[in-house]
Amino acid sequence: MPTRRQEKFARVIKEAVSYAVREGLNDPRIDGFISVTKVEMAPDMRNADVYLSIFGGTETSQNKTFKAIEHARTRIQSFVADRLESKFCPVLHFKPDEVFKKTLETMRLIEKAKQEYQDNDVDPDEQEEID
Repeated sequence: MPTRRQEKFARVIKEAVSYAVREGLNDPRIDGFISVTKVEMAPDMRNADVYLSIFGGTETSQNKTFKAIEHARTRIQSFVADRLESKFCPVLHFKPDEVFKKTLETMRLIEKAKQEYQDNDVDPDEQEEID
């Protein structure tokens, strides 16, 4: 269970990384909508796992975007350091957040199954006419 200090740092890091990616990076490889979904702090506060979801474009462009963000890690880390009121800035480790994509895919499959069920469902009044 994270401490209040870890939660506060995680919240500030999440906001700072979101801002840095949105406003501070001018890389043509960055394409689509990028969301910082979660930040997990190490107990010693020296490392932070930053989970990103990238939407839009193809799988290839999403991978390019993720690589570009990883490449800009030190620049993003300087944005974070400016926002933190601490002696040190944790080292950021970017990770793709597949949970959110899987949730969206599951919801899409449920909606598709529901639509197929409704399309195949025959109205009882119509069934009597067929018989």
